[in-house]
Amino acid sequence: MRLLALFAVLALAVTGCSGSETGRPGVLSVGIREPATLLPADLADQAGRLVTGALWTPLADYDAATGKVTPRAAASIESTDRVHWTVKLRPSTFHDGTPVTAQSYVDTWRVVAGEQWVSSPVLTKLLRAREITATAPDTIALTLDRPSGQVPALLAAPGLVPLPASVLASRDWDGFAKAPVGNGPYRLDGGWKPGSGGMLKRVGTGKAEEIELRVGEPAAQYDAVKAGTLDLATEVPGEKHEAMHTDFGDDHHATWALPEAGYLAFPVANPRFADATVRHGFALGVDRAALEAGPLAHQVDPAKALLPPADAPGERSGTCRPCSFDAAAGKALLKQAAFPGGTTVYFGPGAEAWTRTLVVGLHQALDVSVTAQAAPRTDQLDGPSTLDVKLATGSPYELLSELATASGYGDDVFRQNLELAGAAATPEEAGELYRLAENQLLRDLPVAPLWSGHGHAVWASRVHDVTATPFTGPVLAGIGVS
Repeated sequence: MRLLALFAVLALAVTGCSGSETGRPGVLSVGIREPATLLPADLADQAGRLVTGALWTPLADYDAATGKVTPRAAASIESTDRVHWTVKLRPSTFHDGTPVTAQSYVDTWRVVAGEQWVSSPVLTKLLRAREITATAPDTIALTLDRPSGQVPALLAAPGLVPLPASVLASRDWDGFAKAPVGNGPYRLDGGWKPGSGGMLKRVGTGKAEEIELRVGEPAAQYDAVKAGTLDLATEVPGEKHEAMHTDFGDDHHATWALPEAGYLAFPVANPRFADATVRHGFALGVDRAALEAGPLAHQVDPAKALLPPADAPGERSGTCRPCSFDAAAGKALLKQAAFPGGTTVYFGPGAEAWTRTLVVGLHQALDVSVTAQAAPRTDQLDGPSTLDVKLATGSPYELLSELATASGYGDDVFRQNLELAGAAATPEEAGELYRLAENQLLRDLPVAPLWSGHGHAVWASRVHDVTATPFTGPVLAGIGVS
């Protein structure tokens, strides 16, 4: 009996289960990694976005592919001149019972802009409002420094949700992240327990009465769903990628685009990389499939465009030649440009493993000396650098401007198209201009697209209505259990 008890304890530890029974009516058990934080404006990881997506309701949902804006906490987001914007709020309260007002947003955004959190650039670099005021308890007024049609897309950013007055006054961000108070369909009951998880209780329109969040390793959580001891696993490790299709069938697993992508940025001001022919040569020497199947462990798709699916205005009509792997053509281009010798490729935090695989592949494909090195603290690099970009919004403006800045690319026509796209009156007009800007980047190639991230989930037979979005992953409030 002691041996059986020991096996039971070990089984719970491996699966990351908290000890409760899966299958309880109205209770959805969900496996996730440990979130980096539960402070909405300072997170960029999938687990954190999943949890805060249930705890908060954003002003709106934004679909990058169609440009469609669906109001959520906002009743409307409108402008007559794209400089002066008015946001009308629906009546709502925080989980502590205090009202969510226009001043809640104004005060929160002032803090976000000043704290240098992950979402701070949405306000300081992208929105660029001269003035944001609460003109009534349910009305936010924004005055921009130039016309912008991207305001609804920017305000839909998950990091711009409101914080209650209590934490804005105390500024105890670490304490708040352990017991966050949002305005969404679920509240966190009993606080967050690092290494274990937490329990969400329904207070709004969610389908499940309770959601039990269990922290653990993806492989064990995958096996737990398969064994029937967990309802939903929100990440599928690389070694389970192929088995997922047979273990769960087409109606019990899903893949969705994530707001992240990888690039190789060239120092265009450096004479060795000033010729676009050289840059195209290196782009054609990248075996993206080897990155996807190797160090990136099937968590990405090889790039087929500069803009990843989570950030793209519809499907790209033309092919992306620099996204191809053609070693012979790459070598010919470097020879044509008389490229002088090899180069160092620099990497930032978290990108070392896939950068080193990239470097080995470039050396083999192009027959030039290529080494990898951690990026020094300088803006003047003498070689390309890998970029692991995590987006805060669904607007292409954010990514295109960031890529141009990373490479030092300052072409006037590109900048003009980018600004015109940002100011465009309709999603269709903006989409056309963003594609023009993307096409120019693919022609001049200050950055070469490498991969775009995607998420996976698998679920038990009693789970239904699973949908996912780039920023939340599986929408927890919409998932039902039988």
